[in-house]
Amino acid sequence: MQSDSFNFAISRRTLIKAAGASAVVAATGLPGRLLAADPIKVAAIYTVPVEQQWVSRIHKAANAAKERGDIEYVYSENTANNDYERVMREYCEAGHKLILGEVFGVEDAARTVAKDYPDVAFLMGSSFKPDAAIPNFSVFDNYIQDASYLSGLVAGAMTKSKNIGMVGGYPIPEVNRLMNAFMTGVKEVAPDTKFQVAFIGSWFDPPKAKETAFAQIDGGADLLYAERFGVSDAAKEKKVLAIGNVIDTQADYPDTVVASALWHFEPTLDKAISEVKAGAFKADDYGIYSFMKNGGCSLAPFGTFESKVPDAIKVKVAEKEKMIKDGSFAVEINDAEPKST
Repeated sequence: MQSDSFNFAISRRTLIKAAGASAVVAATGLPGRLLAADPIKVAAIYTVPVEQQWVSRIHKAANAAKERGDIEYVYSENTANNDYERVMREYCEAGHKLILGEVFGVEDAARTVAKDYPDVAFLMGSSFKPDAAIPNFSVFDNYIQDASYLSGLVAGAMTKSKNIGMVGGYPIPEVNRLMNAFMTGVKEVAPDTKFQVAFIGSWFDPPKAKETAFAQIDGGADLLYAERFGVSDAAKEKKVLAIGNVIDTQADYPDTVVASALWHFEPTLDKAISEVKAGAFKADDYGIYSFMKNGGCSLAPFGTFESKVPDAIKVKVAEKEKMIKDGSFAVEINDAEPKST
């Protein structure tokens, strides 16, 4: 694992001067534009470990771009909100041309930094929209409601008790829309299903998520929506089923995780890279690049559950996926907080 904490033997001032000089040479006299072959210096700032579901997808896409030679990539993980602005500024001073991260708890500070560094592009996970007054600050989000809806169709066919537990981090739009899409899919197949909805108040607390899931199983749930790490562990121990979110964990839970709604950050990042290289990066909403029709999400293969998921549901999922991709069917984006029923 690579992590950039700026703890180098030589002084930070020397590093910044060197990075600035390199940036000038690379730009070849064209402000805001890089030669097509030049890798962009990219830095990411994460408030959680890179193993966390959501951040892991950004990290994966960045590493893929690095391996292609499109970018140079460094990152900081487990960055506290009260330290976020300082880390952003240090990366900017070090000559990075594209800053990635999630600023859900530090919106004002992050946008202030962007104003102070107009020649740096910022692509940040955010609950808010871009502001034309900050032309170098774009936002993205995991709009994977399409895949979440499809996973709900599967869940509706797999629950026997018609009682599903759902454990989320925080009731914010990024979580709510996925839960609501999942619930819509479930109710389309099993309209009498009851839902137990709970939020643990953390993005990364597997033990707390696990205990919350245990309580829902005690409450009759025979299938769990695992928006957080820890939920599938509870499902495995209690021998109930789970639906994954953002990443595919079936290899770790082959008898537990039926399906997962996957987020693919590559279309979002690749668009930003091309805009920076063209000198055309501007304030924009990159959320659409998470839509299924743009390759931003998918339903994971059923794998070990291929023979256990009813054929009729497989057909229905395939039909709905085709309709989503061709635009004849749209999954509702509902950011309202889901409630237990």
